[in-house]
Amino acid sequence: MKRSLSILPLAKRITTSAFVLFLTVSFLFVLVRIAPGDPSQKFISPKLSPKLVEKVKTSFQLDKQIHVQYLSFVKNAATGNLGVSYAFHRPVVEVIFDVLPFTILFAVSAFALQLIAGLLLAVFAFHHNQKIWDKLLSRGSMFLYAVPSFVSGLLFIYVFSVQLKIFPSSGIKTVGTLESSFFLLLVDYTKHLFLPVLVLSLTGLPVYFKYFRENFEENQKKLFTLYLRANGVSERKILLSHLIPNSLNSIIAYAGVDLGILFSGALITEVIFSLPGMGRLTINAILGHDYPLIVGCTLTAGILIIFTSLLADLIRLNIDKRLIKGLLN
Repeated sequence: MKRSLSILPLAKRITTSAFVLFLTVSFLFVLVRIAPGDPSQKFISPKLSPKLVEKVKTSFQLDKQIHVQYLSFVKNAATGNLGVSYAFHRPVVEVIFDVLPFTILFAVSAFALQLIAGLLLAVFAFHHNQKIWDKLLSRGSMFLYAVPSFVSGLLFIYVFSVQLKIFPSSGIKTVGTLESSFFLLLVDYTKHLFLPVLVLSLTGLPVYFKYFRENFEENQKKLFTLYLRANGVSERKILLSHLIPNSLNSIIAYAGVDLGILFSGALITEVIFSLPGMGRLTINAILGHDYPLIVGCTLTAGILIIFTSLLADLIRLNIDKRLIKGLLN
């Protein structure tokens, strides 16, 4: 019985994610069809030869009725057959997989920085509860959240790249570094990614700070905290062993969506720093009217967000078994 109770929420959550993914694919199909112009021409580049044009039409069933096109679109999306990019003259899936490893590295780095920094600042502010540092950090986080990433990005480039010349302003490596040692190559990559990761993490850092800070404040008033204090447990142990773990539950849900958005590409940051990631690839596809690549990038972004959200919910289920009852209702 207990095993069935634990499996049911998992199956329910996976089914919901699969349904959301199905809706995402359907929405993309409708979006392409309602855009101005002949829908069939959106998947065909003027540069293609007549023979290749006919092959593309046959592959996507563009000469068939709308319901047949829809079924073909869903089938192609499920099998990864998203067509050929106009700009790269290569399958869309190959083009996306070329930039996906960098995007994952970039996103995970920014995610880890904003999560760790948000937690440490929240602990520091909680330790100085209602004092000057607590108030400064709370007001500073609100200001930082309101600053657009393109403003902070351009400001950092001007200060650290143009004036101080400490960090590079664009790209991920210096020309000629491939012949250097692994250590020098790692240092070069770190110097190039430091400013972009910092700029990208600044947008999420205030959110994690506020989540942790408010959860600390709420949990310290609960009965289990008062009981621990009454039994002489130190404030440090209460914070590390009880307040932080009990604050993770609500934060994990937001973190799952946030990580998915970072995976799908930070558009502005990648464009400002000329980074070869999903964000910049999507922008270039839109500007170049590369419809197969636009569909591929959008679908990939949706899959990543759905996957990370599902992963976050599974982690929450594992941490707090009480959520099972809520999911069954």
